Amino acid sequence: MNAAAWFVTGTDTGVGKTFATCALLHAARHAGLRAVAMKPVAAGAELVDGRLANEDALRLRAAGSFDPGLDLLNPYCLASPVAPHIAAREEGVRIDPALIAARLADLRSKADCVFVEGAGGFRVPLAADYDMAMLARDLGLPVILVVGMRLGCINHALLTAEAIAARGLVLAGWIANRIDPHMLHFEDNLDALRERLAAPLLGVLPYRADGDAAAAAAGLTLPERG
Repeated sequence: MNAAAWFVTGTDTGVGKTFATCALLHAARHAGLRAVAMKPVAAGAELVDGRLANEDALRLRAAGSFDPGLDLLNPYCLASPVAPHIAAREEGVRIDPALIAARLADLRSKADCVFVEGAGGFRVPLAADYDMAMLARDLGLPVILVVGMRLGCINHALLTAEAIAARGLVLAGWIANRIDPHMLHFEDNLDALRERLAAPLLGVLPYRADGDAAAAAAGLTLPERG
C-alpha cells in the first residue's frame, strides 16, 4: 500500500512549519509508523560535506525514521535565502513538478507516512507561472495548515484555508504554533480559529526556545490518512 502523505503549509514565512513537521514526524514515530519528510524546494543553503544543504531539510532528515538522502528529501536546494522563484532564476534552475512527484512516489514506497513541507506560505511563487499552491494541487495531497499564533493569525489562517479549498484540496487539520509566547488573548484567538476553520485542531505546539520538536510532539494528533 502506498504510504499516507500530507502537504504541510503555513500562514506565512517564519511560522514554524519545519518545527511542526518535525513534531509530526516524532508523533508518527511514537505511533509506530515509519515516517519521513520531504522539502521539495528550499531557498537558503550552505556547503555541508561538499554539497549545498538547507538547514530545514537537515532538521527534517534528523527527525525522520530513516535518512532517505537529500536528493529525495530536498530535490531543489537553492543557495540564496530569498523567494524561491528569484533564487531559481538567479541560479538558472527550472523547478519541475514532475520530478518532485517522482521523488515523492519513491519516498512513499519506502515509508508508512510522508510529510511534504512547502516553502513560505501557500501562494509562494516557484516560477513565473507556477506556485506552491499549484504544486500542492498537482501532488493531490490533503493539507495540514500550521498557524503561527501571533497578532493577525486569524485573518491569515482563514485566507489560507479559502485558498486551499479553492484548489479542490482537503484541509486535513491545523496546528497552532505558539511562536509568540507573549501573545495577548491567546485562548480567545485559538477559540476563534476553532470556530471558523472547518478542520480538526491537531494540537497546540508550545513555544520552545530550544526548538525541541520531539518534546513538543506529545500534544499532537495525527491527521486521518491521506
